[in-house]
Amino acid sequence: MTEPCDLTAVEARRLIGRKGLAPTELLESCIARIEAVDHAVNAMVARDFDRARAAARKADDAVAHAADLPPLFGLPIGIKDLEETEGLRTTHGSVIFRDYIPTQDERVVAAARQAGAIVIGKTNTPEFGAGANTRNAVYGATGNPFDPEKSCAGSSGGSAVALATGMAPICTGSDTGGSLRNPAGFCGIVGFRPTPGLVPSDKRGIGWSNLPVLGPMARTVADTCLLLGSLASGDSRDPLAATVHGREVHRPGDFFPPAEIDLSRLRVALTPDFGFAPTERHIAEVFAEKTGLFRHVFARAEDTTPDCAGTDESFEVLRAVGFLSSHAEKVRTRPQDVGPNVRANVAEGQRYSAADVAQAQTLQTTIYRRWQAFFQTHDVIITPTITISPRSWRELFPAEIDGKATRTYFHWLALAYAVTLPGHPAVSLPVGVDRNGMPFGLQIVGPRGGDAFVLSVAAELERMLAGDARTARPVPDLAKLKAARPISGMEGFIGFD
Repeated sequence: MTEPCDLTAVEARRLIGRKGLAPTELLESCIARIEAVDHAVNAMVARDFDRARAAARKADDAVAHAADLPPLFGLPIGIKDLEETEGLRTTHGSVIFRDYIPTQDERVVAAARQAGAIVIGKTNTPEFGAGANTRNAVYGATGNPFDPEKSCAGSSGGSAVALATGMAPICTGSDTGGSLRNPAGFCGIVGFRPTPGLVPSDKRGIGWSNLPVLGPMARTVADTCLLLGSLASGDSRDPLAATVHGREVHRPGDFFPPAEIDLSRLRVALTPDFGFAPTERHIAEVFAEKTGLFRHVFARAEDTTPDCAGTDESFEVLRAVGFLSSHAEKVRTRPQDVGPNVRANVAEGQRYSAADVAQAQTLQTTIYRRWQAFFQTHDVIITPTITISPRSWRELFPAEIDGKATRTYFHWLALAYAVTLPGHPAVSLPVGVDRNGMPFGLQIVGPRGGDAFVLSVAAELERMLAGDARTARPVPDLAKLKAARPISGMEGFIGFD
């Protein structure tokens, strides 16, 4: 029998609205799942069960009297520990914020609550989201739900693991170099990087930078769309938020339900590496096998890529500038409390000149215009989500891939940041497993501003591939996780490196 926590968000919400499932029943199921398996993976690190139960009881009462309930009504939600939650510890994965309890929600959390979601807890993240391996010196490492000794990626790793194991039906995440997409790929769930500004941020330090974004995570594309519709807005606190004076630009119905789309009319580009990413040979071969099962359904499927020359150089500079803005003072005054990934990025940023930054921004614009030309003749791009199969979380970052050294600690994320730089929307869709039995994700990239479009493409692919064991969303072995030893007892669990 399916437990309530294993229902999709869409189905759970439908049942709540029809009085077929009480919010308290759903919440208790999620809490029971957390208590049963989280010892093995360490995903839900700060828990708000008492307040969640109180909110669920109020929701039970509201169901009996309210004719029009908000879209996320009664759905438990996990909040990434980079996002501030009123009254609930928010550490950013940093010992500096070990005891920090915010006095108010940041905008994305407030939006989820306003739409009826119930915050169940905070999901683990690497220190300040750096490094894409979810481990830190406050809560320790988060293990992959398919093998807790392996990485769940990051930085939204806790959210991805919570979703994969049924701890919550929806979660928040954020993404600069793939922090939504990479853990989605490693854990067999859906992560969506929206167009910058679509999900407004009131906390981004450099408000005009398109690199960091907030976005939704879930187990299915429809669930992801349901959450996105409640998070998107034209909030003026984010200078990148799309607005037209006097008119609401985004409505929940713009994204949910995802529109039906005819794949046979699409012109698709397929690439394992964007021409420069250090994709593992194993992953490139699995990508060819998976896409070989369905590439015939498109009007045209070409093995090609936009010209991404200069992506590494531009992203490295602009990313370092962001870290310099956010963390230079911490490194200067409390270096002993800052981990190696953050220190490395701050030191790199301090080496760059204004001329370096100007060149990086100019190159970013050149790459953006190349991408617009490419999308004149292509509708979507499909790639692997991430360059490698999951490795041990004890490895701070992959220093080599197929025997070749990586150029930075985040070089293995190149498939993701190739998309970040020009600002296009992209979704990671789970498509079976790789040859190691670990989840395999496809990254589907849409045109400029094509958020609803690319989600519709992903939803149609999801529907088409769900019936084939080779391409259906993989599900972790919950019985095995329940019986597993605590991850906290593993060597190297707590620490920066």
